[in-house]
Parts: sequence; C-alpha cells; structure tokens
Amino acid sequence: MASISSSQSGVEDIFKDFAARRAAIIRALTDDVEEFYGQCDPEKENLCLYGHPNETWEVNLPAEEVPPELPEPALGINFARDGMSRRDWLSLVAVHSDCWLVSVAFYLGARLNRNERKRLFSMMNDAPTVFEVVTERKPVKDKPSADSGNKSRAGTKRSNDGQSKTNHKLADASYEEEDDDHSETLCGSCGGSYSGDEFWIGCDVCEKWYHGKCVKITPAKAESIKQYKCPPCSLKRGK
Repeated sequence: MASISSSQSGVEDIFKDFAARRAAIIRALTDDVEEFYGQCDPEKENLCLYGHPNETWEVNLPAEEVPPELPEPALGINFARDGMSRRDWLSLVAVHSDCWLVSVAFYLGARLNRNERKRLFSMMNDAPTVFEVVTERKPVKDKPSADSGNKSRAGTKRSNDGQSKTNHKLADASYEEEDDDHSETLCGSCGGSYSGDEFWIGCDVCEKWYHGKCVKITPAKAESIKQYKCPPCSLKRGK
C-alpha cells in the first residue's frame, strides 16, 4: 500500500485511489463474494479486507509495523462470519470498509487545505457507499409534507450564526429501502428517469428535478447556491 507522496497529494489523485480501492472492495462483496466468504475462515487469525489502488482485493493479516503505513481496515472480520446471517455479515463488513476508505483518503489528504478537503469529500460522497451497494439501497429525493409549506429537511441548513436559511434541494439527501413506494421522478430537461448514481438538483421555484449535467450544475457549484432556479424559471423572472 502506498504512503503519502507528492504524486498522491492532489484531490484528483487521492480520489482516484479511493475509487479504485472502493471498486475492489465492492467486487469482493458482490461478484467475488463466494471466494471472499471462503477466505474468511473463523479458524484463522485476525483477518482484514484490503482494497488496493490497482482495483484488486485481498484478505490478509494486518500490517505488522506499528504504526502502520496506512490506516488499517477492521480487524478480525472472519470471526463473526459464522455467528450471523451472510447478508448481515456482509453488511457489517461493508460498513467497516466504508469507514476505512474514508480514513485512508483523508490520511492521504492530510496536507490538503479546507476547500480541497471539502471538494474531496464531495467527490467521494457522489458515489453510493459500499454498504448501499451491498444492501441494494438507493438514494431518493425528500418529498415536502402535504400539510406544510416548508421545504423538506434536505432544503434547510444552518448558517454560521445559527439561523436557519433555505437552500436548494439535493437529490442525494436521504436514503430508503429499494422496495419503498415512490413515484418515478423525471428530469425536467431531458425527461430521463431518476438514478441514484447521478447528481440531481431541485428547483426551489417550480420544484422540478434536473440532472446536474443537464443544467450545468456540479455538486461543488451547488454548495455555493443559496436558492436554485432552473433555466425556465430564471427566464420567466427575467420577462
């Protein structure tokens, strides 16, 4: 595993490392799950699940050096394998893997400034977590309450002085089980169906939802918008 270096100090490089390790772990817990399950023998010593920058995964003993070169994954995942259902065990490994991926990314980003750390987390947060992939969860948009004119919880945040202010709605604000009943959401620009793998943004005026790419809004840009108006609403206001 690589340590901190000048070639791995930028946001893009660290995110590339994160994405590769994440892809490897997801493969271990989904496509290669039988092989992974077999390697986690409870009769063996403490084992860890590693995801490597070349998108390969490995079940192995923890690093011997103290402190380790990088933060270590959860120790002893094999001991719980036969004490719970396979689904619950895989979910547990997935949660710990998410924690490890974030810790490695921010360890590698120790020299980043505040804005760079924020951008790195935003890039990481755009992708579903390992836990969400393994448990087949998907992000859904918050729906305003029928008996209230207030914005959904996703549309409110606190300012530095503690006062609440309205903010645009983001489609990745909450998560529900895949089998929950929700009406289909279509992009107000291209008409495409909602997908949890893409960034969406909701208009604060007409409350229609759009692919971020369709209205040329990125997650980073959305953070700086106090109130979002879609192109049609912006044109109406200008008339």
